[in-house]
Amino acid sequence: MKAETSLAVDLGNTFAKTGLFNAEGQLAEVRRKLTPDDLAAYLAETRPGRTVISSTALSGEELTARFGHLTGFLLVLSPSTPVPVEKLYDTPQTLGADRVAAAVGARSLFPERNCLVIDMGTCITYDYVDNRDRFHGGLISPGLRMRFRAMHSFTQRLPLVEPPEVLPALVGKSTVHAMQSGVLYGLIAEVGGIINQYRSIYPDFQVVLCGGDAPFFESRLKEPIFAAPELVLLGLHRILNHNV
Repeated sequence: MKAETSLAVDLGNTFAKTGLFNAEGQLAEVRRKLTPDDLAAYLAETRPGRTVISSTALSGEELTARFGHLTGFLLVLSPSTPVPVEKLYDTPQTLGADRVAAAVGARSLFPERNCLVIDMGTCITYDYVDNRDRFHGGLISPGLRMRFRAMHSFTQRLPLVEPPEVLPALVGKSTVHAMQSGVLYGLIAEVGGIINQYRSIYPDFQVVLCGGDAPFFESRLKEPIFAAPELVLLGLHRILNHNV
């Protein structure tokens, strides 16, 4: 790979998702579910000129020791890293890097619009960033699979249920069906209701949807939305450029 290539890495507790950007700043390749060992091998293979890593699992020192020698320049995202948005947040040191990166990614896609960013991952986050690059904050809610696990963990008789591939009928005819219906229709109602609540405060904004569970809900929300599966990677790349 050319020295001008850049790699954005979103490293979770188990797996990493990466986006390789070419010299023109275009997203050329996305890889998912890389273990830390897979990530090290991929870095050794591609040898990007610049790399940015956001991690919820490893410290900055661990990331630098493990991956720093495999790239020309390494930026480990932390609460003190300069970013192209102003954080209007009471506790910026506790603000998740993925939330900031998603907001920055939304601003790169819609530079003239206010944005409500909904990230449907392990938890669901709703964050508002305005067209003056100000991150206002938002909400954190249990994610899809977390809701199923919670019902199983906090009751004696409810089973551990997997999300269905298709939306079930509203009225459940079995316990499993009822649990699936409750979680999925509850989430659809939650997302739509929270969007409406935001509308009562900020009338004009673009809804941007991302996260692993976003595809299931993308076509089931009444509100017009823009689905951006690689939003966090786009935001990380923009943060990298902001710091180089």
